Amino acid sequence: MESIRIAEFFKNKSILVTGSTGFLAKIFVEKVLRVQPEVKKLFLLVRAGDAASANRRVQTEILEKDLFKVLKDKHGDGFHSFVTSKLVPLAGDIVQEDLGIHDSDLRRNLWKEVQVVLNVAATTNFDERYDVALGVNVLGAKHILEFAKRCVRLEMLLHVSTAYVAGEQSGLILEKKFLMGETLKGDSYLDIEAELSLADEKKRELRAEDAPEEAEKLAMKELGIRRAKLFGWPNTYVFTKAMGEIKLPFSYSSSVCNLSIPSSYLDFQQGDLPMVILRPTIITSVHSDPLPGWVEGTRTIDSVIIGYAKGKITCFFGDLDNIIDVVPGDMVVNAMMATMAAHSGQQAELVYHMSSSVRNPVTYATLEHCGFRYFLANPRVGRDGSVMPTKRLRFIKSMVGFRVLMTLRYKLPLEVMHLVNLLSCGRLARGYNELNRKYKFVMHLVELYKPYAYFDGCFDDLNMERLRMATKKDDAEAKMFGFDPKHIDWEDYFSSIHIPGVMKYAFK
Repeated sequence: MESIRIAEFFKNKSILVTGSTGFLAKIFVEKVLRVQPEVKKLFLLVRAGDAASANRRVQTEILEKDLFKVLKDKHGDGFHSFVTSKLVPLAGDIVQEDLGIHDSDLRRNLWKEVQVVLNVAATTNFDERYDVALGVNVLGAKHILEFAKRCVRLEMLLHVSTAYVAGEQSGLILEKKFLMGETLKGDSYLDIEAELSLADEKKRELRAEDAPEEAEKLAMKELGIRRAKLFGWPNTYVFTKAMGEIKLPFSYSSSVCNLSIPSSYLDFQQGDLPMVILRPTIITSVHSDPLPGWVEGTRTIDSVIIGYAKGKITCFFGDLDNIIDVVPGDMVVNAMMATMAAHSGQQAELVYHMSSSVRNPVTYATLEHCGFRYFLANPRVGRDGSVMPTKRLRFIKSMVGFRVLMTLRYKLPLEVMHLVNLLSCGRLARGYNELNRKYKFVMHLVELYKPYAYFDGCFDDLNMERLRMATKKDDAEAKMFGFDPKHIDWEDYFSSIHIPGVMKYAFK
């Protein structure tokens, strides 16, 4: 791979960004505006009813974030006019055809102007409603593809997925494409159109029965988990992200799959687009650029950090010796930008893992140690003003042991409480129902997170390493767009950057 000039690539470019109010998209928008002020336009697709609402969302949910402080300081009083000249909010929704952009003149203008399409829109809830996850993660990918095909100047379509489309595989997981209809379980065949029809049919049945909203929500969530496990994926999120990848136009070999391919799929395989799939692992707070520790929302491992900080979690399940594959958000965005520059205009068929488990592995033990050390130095204060004692978070290595603990400490007392409630004619009903609901919720979360607490795979990143080597040929570019996890001191990152960032930005 030849040396690439990343910042130069974005000069005079018009870029369409989906999921633009999300964590990664914000970092991407800020970085492009800061390192390449001569970018032509960033079209930001946001879910909104009209242009005014889209503008408000961009202002409040993107530009007012602390992440943009460096850019604001750089432009001073000219910040507003600068971003107004570069950012174009678009009211729309990827679950709809034409991305929900109803103005035909606007659509035609986008098809004439857009050169790069970045799809980071996704619903990341592990147990999302099946119909919702299919709409965003699967149909969304299809609609992005169809829209990109109509962009006459298209140079690159970058689709951001997740490395955990690999399910619960162990060992070295390669950067390879899914074959049409491929699943993670035996010789089964995944018919995406059938899954879409199944979700629609289930929803129609529930509404025909006048099912309450909560009952419909629960049924659609359970359907997603059931279908995911049927084909070998642990949850609805990674299952639908895998289907989203399959919807994209990578070539396939029917002889390898040795399965009949429904003709309805062939429509999505026509045409060779310059497209790459990027699969990050667990994304964490900004490492260095522009605001170390900046994070938004409660990301995967941050749920445990926040629970520990609040004193609500005293023990957890998992093997402390297992590798936790995390990558800071700014490194993921740097890799995204490098990928765009490297493969612009090429008939690319590449998958990239943005991961750390091969180059610079870190274990759960390091995260636990850093958390304990941080809260020793920064004691938490309770609502009554008293200092909360800092104790080590206890990890139970065996899932069987964890279930025994939960049964003895919580389930059996709940059963006793249930019996007393019956004997007392329901006097303890409210307390019992509330505690039982919390217990079931915790055990539900345990089922969702179990595959990752005991995950025993590592993600090969040979393609990504070749890309890193190409960027390192230019020292200035390598410094500006660093995405090599080898440069991360994990103890310093967790103790001095990530955990403080979670406490400042995500823990409110």
